[in-house]
Amino acid sequence: MATNLLGLDSQGMERLFAGMGEKPFRARQVLKWIHRRGAADFAAMTEIAKELRAKLNEAAAIEPPVVVGDGTAPDGTRKWLLKVDGANAVEAVFIPEDGRGTLCVSSQAGCTLDCQFCSTGKQGFNRNLTAAEIIGQLWLANRSLGVHGLAGGVGAGNRAISNVVFMGMGEPMLNLDAVIPAARLMIDENGYGLSRRRVTVSTSGVVPGMDRLAAECPVALAVSLHAPDDALRDRLVPINRKHPIRELMKACNRYLERAPRDFITMEYVMLDGVNDSDAQAKALLGIAVQVRCKFNLIPFNPFPDSGFKRSSPERIRRFAEILQRAGLTVTTRKTRGDGIDAACGQLAGDVTDRTRRRITTGGTVPIVEHRA
Repeated sequence: MATNLLGLDSQGMERLFAGMGEKPFRARQVLKWIHRRGAADFAAMTEIAKELRAKLNEAAAIEPPVVVGDGTAPDGTRKWLLKVDGANAVEAVFIPEDGRGTLCVSSQAGCTLDCQFCSTGKQGFNRNLTAAEIIGQLWLANRSLGVHGLAGGVGAGNRAISNVVFMGMGEPMLNLDAVIPAARLMIDENGYGLSRRRVTVSTSGVVPGMDRLAAECPVALAVSLHAPDDALRDRLVPINRKHPIRELMKACNRYLERAPRDFITMEYVMLDGVNDSDAQAKALLGIAVQVRCKFNLIPFNPFPDSGFKRSSPERIRRFAEILQRAGLTVTTRKTRGDGIDAACGQLAGDVTDRTRRRITTGGTVPIVEHRA
């Protein structure tokens, strides 16, 4: 079976080339052609000797996921539905903003954690994505956005994607065997050349994974907190029953010893009447004393039968004000892409759940279908 080169970081590529009797610089050349120039086949790699291209044609391939849906919201947010196998499709989202462009990538087909306010968790879980399937989302997004060009590429001053966040479908810390090589490619100067500060991995609180990521590829970290105490977080984020807040905060401090930023981003979805009271905002101050952090308040994005409502703008403003008066940095995420179900918490591709039943996106997602 041919090796999919999209999933190989520099070390993996050098091992492959060594096995072919080739020198390491050849591996770096091919990395640049694939990731910086967006080459889709070996014939395009004109700097590579014909003999090596022939070897690669025999032993390797460049195979991204298949785009089966592509939709753009009025605010410019773009969502792709990507088929990763015969049973599963995942979603990736590009969010354009002034001075930056963020790509949100998925790491699993579905999710095992079943956070109560997240559409992805409601569709169950089938499998982890491979590194090639993760990096393929970035590779395809660059091509779709017109960034890749064989004469220039992402390093030619025309970068549309300046930030990547592992905040799509799945829990990244439960798939680090693929997430770490993908993140390494994103920050590799022969890959996508992103700063470690501009690649963010989000977790619901899988402590062992946080420690491993810190040791092997420390990039920016975001923690899906969503509650100021264990009683509520046990209900909203079930992984808290295994790794409660006190343990999670200790892991955050360990991560900060190696992190490229001097703070952890605490994500907090605003749920009307559930976690948005003044008292709960004040309780968060006790967490901020333990860990250097900033808070990102996320207006809840509804999905069918969620059972939750979005906090009012005034309630969110008041909640933020309490934190800010205590000297904390607080941002409120602007809701983007909710018209195409591409907003935070709404991603739900097409997953065959191994444990329950087949659940698809449904709803009213106006993507243009290209199903075979």
